Amino acid sequence: MTDNRDAVLRLWGRQLYERQGEPLAWAEAVLEATGRPPASVTAAMSGRLDALADSPSDRARLLFRTVAKLAANLRGDGRYDADVGTRIGPLALWLGQLEPPLTGPLGDALGHPPDGPTSLVTVHAAELSESRTIRVRAIDALLEWAELGHPQARAALSEVASDHRTQDVTVWTKALNRIALFGDASLEPGLLRALADTRHCGVRWSALACAELGFRRAVPLITALLEHPDPMVREGACEALGLFAEDAAVPALTARLNDETDWVRSRAALALGQIGGARALAALWQAMLERRNPKASHLASAIAAFGPLVVDDLIALTTDPDPDLRALACRALGSTADDRALPALERLAAHDLARTTLGGLVATAAKQGLRTAHRIRARTAST
Repeated sequence: MTDNRDAVLRLWGRQLYERQGEPLAWAEAVLEATGRPPASVTAAMSGRLDALADSPSDRARLLFRTVAKLAANLRGDGRYDADVGTRIGPLALWLGQLEPPLTGPLGDALGHPPDGPTSLVTVHAAELSESRTIRVRAIDALLEWAELGHPQARAALSEVASDHRTQDVTVWTKALNRIALFGDASLEPGLLRALADTRHCGVRWSALACAELGFRRAVPLITALLEHPDPMVREGACEALGLFAEDAAVPALTARLNDETDWVRSRAALALGQIGGARALAALWQAMLERRNPKASHLASAIAAFGPLVVDDLIALTTDPDPDLRALACRALGSTADDRALPALERLAAHDLARTTLGGLVATAAKQGLRTAHRIRARTAST
């Protein structure tokens, strides 16, 4: 069975269930089509999966148990296990091949498999104009096909991403989250237009998609989003600018180190670490030394990203009178995993019992730094 054919059958089996108006009746019909006695079907539909214990044949066992499990879940908490659903199609085909007399009843109960990926992709593309529930399901299926390299699925997704004004925001952002699967230069005008629409709920994803595809014309618009009232948008703008490694954004990102929202501050620090350079390092170092926020481990992590360049200065910081700064230096040194850092970390882990503003021991931070360093070094040695 080819990869595409296998994918067709998995998606087909899952969607057979998802599209049922009366899923329990459908499950019962499939169980009956496996050739099991009525008593076994009744027991399985009531949740007794041990009904297979007296089965004379193992060939139908997997399909029977799979569908029975779906029925039991539905009767219990009302939830559907999509992972279980993907097994239905291949199991039904396999059972029909092993026991040809069951092929007809199974086909009548399940519905016959589609010809190939093109037919399913065509159906999913058409479903993008249906109800919201169906649209969301269709976009997920198209993304699966795009991951398999199907050109028609990629074209359908590209059409979705090209104009935010015509799309449900959930469908649109789902597509943009996987923009690397199908995006190309043809999407730049539409994504820039979406990025300029700052009141759109998906503007954060517009910024990240532009960064993922390297559309540098988006940088000024993304930089402006650092002042957006929604912290999620500001955080997304920081992430996008970090992906661009845009040096011109350093001053604006530096201002976000004082953002009122902690995760925006963290993302701004990470972005500065990704951008690198003297200006970004100076901004991070100043923010850490000023101790404007007692929870500043994100600054230590970002400084550690500069690697050997900062190790000597961090070691010097481990002798600072301020226990908060010594603890931050320990966290940063651990993330560098540099040989020079280990003696300083070992010294503080053994002797520094001072407490930070948040109540932790500097020695504890040093021990955490040592664990981090050893973990990184072990991982590096194994690759």
